[in-house]
Amino acid sequence: MTDLSSGSEQILSISRGREDSDPEETAEWLEALDAVTEHVGRDRAQYLYDRLAEHALSLGIESSRARVTPYINTIAVAEQPRYPGNLEIEEKLAAALRWNALAMVVRANKAYGELGGHIASYASAADLFEVGFNHFFRAAAPDAGEGTGGDLVYFQPHSSPGVYARAFLEGFLSEEHLQHYRQEIAGLGLCSYPHPWLMPDFWQFPTGSMGIGPINSIYQARFMRYLQNRGLAKTQDRKVWGFFGDGEMDEPESIGALSLAAREQLDNLVFVINCNLQRLDGPVRSNGRIIDELEAQFIGAGWNVIKVLWGSDWDALFARDQTNALLRAFAHTVDGQFQTFSANDGAYNRERFFGQNPELAALASHLSDEDIDGLRRGGHDVRKLHAAYAKALGHRGQPTVILAKTMKGFGMGTSGQGRMTTHQQKKLGFDDLKAFRDRFRLPLSDADVEAVKFYKPAEDSPEMQYLHARRAGLGGYLPRRRRVASKGLIAPPMTSWGQFALDAAAKEMSTTMAIVRMFGSLMKDAQLGPRIVPVVADEARTFGMANMFRQVGIYSPLGQLYEPEDLGSMLYYREDTKGQILEEGISEAGAMSSWIAAATSYSVHDLPMLPFYIYYSMFGFQRIGDIIWAAADQRARGFLIGATAGKTTLGGEGLQHQDGSSHLVASTIPNCRAYDPAFAYEVAAIVDEGMREMVERQHDVFYYITVMNENYAQPSVPGGDLDTLREGILRGMYPLSTKPDEAAQVQLIGAGAILGEVIAAQRMLREDWGIEAAVWSVTSFTELQRDGMGAERLARLGEPSPAPYVSAMLGASRGPVIAATDYVRAVPELIRAYVPRRYVTLGTDGFGRSDTRQALREFFEVDRASIVMAALKALADEGEIDMSIVRKASQQYGKAGSASGAPWQR
Repeated sequence: MTDLSSGSEQILSISRGREDSDPEETAEWLEALDAVTEHVGRDRAQYLYDRLAEHALSLGIESSRARVTPYINTIAVAEQPRYPGNLEIEEKLAAALRWNALAMVVRANKAYGELGGHIASYASAADLFEVGFNHFFRAAAPDAGEGTGGDLVYFQPHSSPGVYARAFLEGFLSEEHLQHYRQEIAGLGLCSYPHPWLMPDFWQFPTGSMGIGPINSIYQARFMRYLQNRGLAKTQDRKVWGFFGDGEMDEPESIGALSLAAREQLDNLVFVINCNLQRLDGPVRSNGRIIDELEAQFIGAGWNVIKVLWGSDWDALFARDQTNALLRAFAHTVDGQFQTFSANDGAYNRERFFGQNPELAALASHLSDEDIDGLRRGGHDVRKLHAAYAKALGHRGQPTVILAKTMKGFGMGTSGQGRMTTHQQKKLGFDDLKAFRDRFRLPLSDADVEAVKFYKPAEDSPEMQYLHARRAGLGGYLPRRRRVASKGLIAPPMTSWGQFALDAAAKEMSTTMAIVRMFGSLMKDAQLGPRIVPVVADEARTFGMANMFRQVGIYSPLGQLYEPEDLGSMLYYREDTKGQILEEGISEAGAMSSWIAAATSYSVHDLPMLPFYIYYSMFGFQRIGDIIWAAADQRARGFLIGATAGKTTLGGEGLQHQDGSSHLVASTIPNCRAYDPAFAYEVAAIVDEGMREMVERQHDVFYYITVMNENYAQPSVPGGDLDTLREGILRGMYPLSTKPDEAAQVQLIGAGAILGEVIAAQRMLREDWGIEAAVWSVTSFTELQRDGMGAERLARLGEPSPAPYVSAMLGASRGPVIAATDYVRAVPELIRAYVPRRYVTLGTDGFGRSDTRQALREFFEVDRASIVMAALKALADEGEIDMSIVRKASQQYGKAGSASGAPWQR
């Protein structure tokens, strides 16, 4: 038998500290505190305690108080408010929800064994959700108006069957929906986890990827304060609820922004962590205690912590326990053993827990084995949970986390509850289903159980009337998602914010400078300006945004409590409660979470916003691609600006900062429109179309635009008429010459940072070899590929189909096609299938390094000479020139002898 009295010494012990040298004086101090608490109140006692602690620190007296409290409920029995609901009816409703959640998973896997699904997670979390649904989660009233709404709830993804089960009782989902759980192709199916893209009228927030829900919910709560402080929305009475698993808190994203929530005093945020002590394969902390660990972590970050560990059944035991025998036993019981207790019956727990010593045995002597088996954890007691939720809502100045202890697979009997395999359990036998029915007293016959029949009480039953009444009292049903904003926005004319780019007249600037200037001007627009949200991760000065500090200010809920060092500067660092810029510090994940909150505001708050998140492009899709994917799932609308883009433009920064692949990743996200423009007027055309598509036409897309930090002469719009080029820019490709170059023997394609090298290569081909070349600017290989795939599909189905845009553009030209970009070759290779002739691609495959731009381009073989060499070789392969010209060019350009050791091998 395991010795439960020994074990984890890092867990809180009940008695600690030195021997008391003056017990009488100690008693006087304690009695004084007792008197204040009794006669003046806990708030005054708390104030005195905090002041005393501060004063002690000033005297050099450090606290020996542990950062974890005893393993009991935070809220004492005497402090519990009266439960406002009908416990009997709520228990019947919860039973129906548990059964239907279980039934949809069991039925799906009975018919199709490979569909998967989860039973045990919702079984542990059901009461956590139901207390919220019945008493706390407020929905947006239908006539709430722009910028208002209800609470926001981030649901634990593995518990989605329970949310579907409630929507079924509410009438939002039909039995046919439940019959098609995880079978979405036919049309009435339900997605595995919360996915707004797949269920755009239902789920608000995607949480299926562990860790994204916590960080997104923190920045959502923060964004609500941002809207309130800027006077754009009335969010002061709204809450953000986040339901997460204890195992999920191991994800770095889960805890990465805890300090921000405390620092900005987000008391509109409540985390409820389902501490069932188990992750997928076993205990979360087998030899420790995750609740203690989380309590210390959240207290250290500055959160208010409420523990809900033991149900009401334990109250009498704690009252009888005059020697703290229970607390001593808990202090030396690790989570692995708690799990074992969960998986076994009352007889086992009498022997192995209460049988540890005579004191514990005496406490349980009056209990039957069945009584012991019925001792519930706090997360399965709606009265304890209601008290915790109510206290969280009343707390001010801090975010709150509720640590609710539950059993994974609660109620699934010895076949599922607390078992190592319970997370993977998709099927239950007839006897297990009958036991579940009996455990929750469901009015189902054996035949109903065998058929795994869904159960819905009659509409006029007390249960259904209660369910609808509770939700009506809270404003309506959750979750529900708004597809479009009630009122869209109008994008201002390009001439009001981008004329400088259209008439650049060879003025030198980088495209990064150009786009920053554009959205700086857009913020001055009377209608759209206040809705623009500039987001930056601590690189505003790098991107030339410092002038915005004074212009619109940096958002801070505290304003500016100090005199900035650069106050005398025109570009001083100005923080303001009404500041417009979200300057997020060194946290790309945090900045992206802020961007998501703004980019989905049209749906969440019925308030369209237009965020521009500008960042080092290397630290976007590669670093936080999963969060960007969640943004796509959530139907975000906004601009991601990948600045200092490409492998060779940020020369001195070296390997870690140089981006050669973001466009490749962006091409995999269906609703991301990715562009790599070279000129300022191209940027202007793309931004203009993006605004019109997202805020006027309200399409669920977002734009990724890469811009460079290299200054070069920016041309005016060729021919002075952007309308003639607009289609090509937006579809992804257009000729730089406004007239067809019929004499061209080779077609040169350039994108972004390398287009200048392509233009120089055109000149070298003519001057050095007498060969004419046409130059094409490709603004988006991704858009070109998608167009080509669409045309291919139609043709494959026998439908009338236009030629792919690339084929149509190059069809009338002649000669081989050479493409060069500042990205890996896989990017220009996206369109190979649609290029009608010999196609040669150049790219920046391999690790980056520090050097000058020109040296890097020569190293990666995307410089002008390498482009010329590629063109000459292609012409030789076509029989248009002799191979000796290629060899001569190799000598002339210093390429001879460099064949060994390609860049991707060095």
